[in-house]
Amino acid sequence: MGRFELLRELCGAHGISGREDAVRKIILREIEPVADSVELTPLGNIIAVKKGLKRPKTSLMLDAHMDEVGLIVTDITDGGLLKFASVGGIDRRVLPGKTVWIEEKIPGVVGAKPIHLLEEDEKGKSVPMKDLYLDIGAGSRAEAQQCVRPGDAVVFDSVFDLSHGMVKSKALDDRAGCALLIELMKDGLPYDTTFVFSVQEEVGLNGAKTAAFAVNPQAAIAVECTTAADVAGVDREKDVCCVGEGPVLSFMDRRTVYDRKYYNLAFEAAKSAKIKCQPKRAVAGGNNAGAIFSSRSGVRTAAVSLPCRYLHSPVGVISQDDYAEAKKLLAVLAERIAETDSV
Repeated sequence: MGRFELLRELCGAHGISGREDAVRKIILREIEPVADSVELTPLGNIIAVKKGLKRPKTSLMLDAHMDEVGLIVTDITDGGLLKFASVGGIDRRVLPGKTVWIEEKIPGVVGAKPIHLLEEDEKGKSVPMKDLYLDIGAGSRAEAQQCVRPGDAVVFDSVFDLSHGMVKSKALDDRAGCALLIELMKDGLPYDTTFVFSVQEEVGLNGAKTAAFAVNPQAAIAVECTTAADVAGVDREKDVCCVGEGPVLSFMDRRTVYDRKYYNLAFEAAKSAKIKCQPKRAVAGGNNAGAIFSSRSGVRTAAVSLPCRYLHSPVGVISQDDYAEAKKLLAVLAERIAETDSV
C-alpha cells in the first residue's frame, strides 16, 4: 500500500458525526493486528493500547477524530426537494452547486434560487442555509420518500488528488490525523501509549470527552487539522499558519489553554530532530483538546495540527511534506512526554 493509499480510503469513507461506522471499520482492520488491546465505547470511540519496550513515567493518550462535517436531511417538500441542516461548522458560501451523496448511494446537488429570480438586495450575498435544498431529481414528495427520509446522512462528493506535492480531498479533518495515528501504531513507539479514534468532534467534542474520562491519562496530544489562510487576498499577519511550513503547534484556542511546558517541549524536540514546525498565529477555533484537558482533575495537553486550506469544505488541501513532518514530530514529542514525570 502506497504512503497515501490508506488516507485515500479513509477520506473516501462516509462518516459525518454520529455515523462513523465506515471509518471505524477501516481503522479496526488496520490496528487490530498490531494493538495489544482494542475497546469500543458506547458512543463508538476506539480506544487502543500499543505497548512499547518501556513503561512511561507519564501515561499518554493520542487522539484523532473519525467524523467529518456534512449535512443531514430534515424534511422533504411537496415537490420532492430535500431540506437539510449542517452537521458541524460549514461555511454556507461553499454549498450552492456542490454535488453530494445521501446515505452513500443517492447522488444529489445543493440547489438555490436561480440568479435571474434574485431580488436586488439578494445579489452578491451568500445564500442562507434555510433557502438551500438538496435536489435528487425526484418530482414529488412520494417519489423522494421511496429512497430518502429525514435523518439521512449527506457527505460531499469529492476528489482525492496527490499532484504538486499536496493532498486534496474531503474529510482531511481529521482522517489525516487518523492515518497518522495508525502509522505510529504500526511503527511502534518506545513507551506504552493509548491511541483514541474518537467520534462526534464536529458537534461538541462528545467522543473525546467520554474517551478521556475512560482512559484517564496524565497527558494527551490532540492530532488535528487546522485552518490555513495562506491564500490570495489574505495579508501575511492574518494567515494563521501556512501549508508547507510544517505541523502547527497551538498555545491557545477558543476551547483550550495548552500546557505551556509541552508547547515549549514540542519546539525543542522539533529543533533537536531537525523537524520543520510552526506556531498557530491566532487564538481561534478549537478541537478535542478542549474536552480532554479538562477531564477529571485535568490532563496536560498539547495539539499537533496539519495546516489545511479550505477546512470544512468539499475539498481541503494539505502538504505531503507537512504530513511526513507531523509524523516525525508526534513520535519524538510522545517519547519526550512519556519519559518525563508528569509534574
